[in-house]
Amino acid sequence: MAQPQPVASSDAELIAAWRDGDERAAAELVERHARALARFLAGAGAPEAELDDLVQETFIRAFRAVDRFRGQCRFRTWLMTIGGNALKDFGRKSARRQIMPLDEGVRDRGGDPHDHAEATEAEARLVEGLTQLPRLQREVFLLRAQQGLEYDEIAAALATTPGAARVHYHHAVRRLKEIVE
Repeated sequence: MAQPQPVASSDAELIAAWRDGDERAAAELVERHARALARFLAGAGAPEAELDDLVQETFIRAFRAVDRFRGQCRFRTWLMTIGGNALKDFGRKSARRQIMPLDEGVRDRGGDPHDHAEATEAEARLVEGLTQLPRLQREVFLLRAQQGLEYDEIAAALATTPGAARVHYHHAVRRLKEIVE
């Protein structure tokens, strides 16, 4: 009986393994990127009740189209593009859209209650501010601030230019500062 091969370390190796039929490689890709994708989708307006379905739909679309992935950008960038498209499709089908709170797992529950209250109020203003931003500014902001993508990766994900991504990010930051302060 053949020993299972160890899981490859890079996304490119995992994609190649998945193309060759290794289901564990697909599972590893999901494990690596699902949480970041969910944070992006939540921040971009995915309703909490639909978040898991949108993440799943994104991976289904990505795995169906994996042969078209050429590696011009990182796999995560390509995945965020697909996720953004899945969210847009969902938005066309649904009238309700909202910004979800930041990931509960990253909140600090300890410390000074006054500081916690101020942080909670600032977060609420930030979430409200995100809802007021135009879609492209909101998505650029989330991809840059939350996902840590570079402007060229953001441009590839959102079908724009790096210069336009910088401008959208600058405007988003300026508007959010005004709202939060």
